[in-house]
Amino acid sequence: MNKVTAPNFIKELKSHKVDTANQKRTEFIEDSGKKAQMVGVRMKTVFDLAKQNEKMPLEEVEKLLDSPLYEARLGAVSVMDFKTRKKDITADERKALYDLYIKKHNRINNWGLVDRSAPRVIGWYLEDKPRDILYKLVKSTRQSERRTAIVAPLWFITRHKDVDDALGVAEILVNDEDTLINTALGSTLHYVGVANKDKLTKFLDKHHSTMPRATLRIATRKQEDLKNKYKPT
Repeated sequence: MNKVTAPNFIKELKSHKVDTANQKRTEFIEDSGKKAQMVGVRMKTVFDLAKQNEKMPLEEVEKLLDSPLYEARLGAVSVMDFKTRKKDITADERKALYDLYIKKHNRINNWGLVDRSAPRVIGWYLEDKPRDILYKLVKSTRQSERRTAIVAPLWFITRHKDVDDALGVAEILVNDEDTLINTALGSTLHYVGVANKDKLTKFLDKHHSTMPRATLRIATRKQEDLKNKYKPT
């Protein structure tokens, strides 16, 4: 049986490389604006391998995060996410995962990596703690850090109907010029509306006329009254 190490994980990844010549391949863009280097492995394969390697020590997870390969880094954040789900996870283990995410955020550098891990690794950790880090990240020039700030609060919203920090971050991001921030913000606002429609309505009353159309459209999906109320004129 192979040891649970970063090199063995990458070796296993490469053994699952698929022929992409006749397949539509998603290109992932990093914060630098460059295309991520990819092996060419199906996402399900990455997630399955991560599940099989969920006991990987954090020092090995960190090595995966240092890999230039997108699928290796996706595997790393997936292992981190799976670790948060352990019924017997300790407070120290949860903090170690949070610390690693923040330490290596320069390697968690596109929307796919953030969305795979931020709600549980960051949001769950901050559940009963001060959330100042979100207000630091939201002011970053890096897209992935701003996206963490608006995606992590999904944990508070969906688990506890706690929408205040999501709306606090949204106030800062509401006129962001990045499309991938606009869509993430719209999705989080949608869940704000599910949890507390009155607070979403108050936010939209203030911002609907100037916020990006994509954000508004996503925020009001499945709520016909809000769609009609804030329909662009």
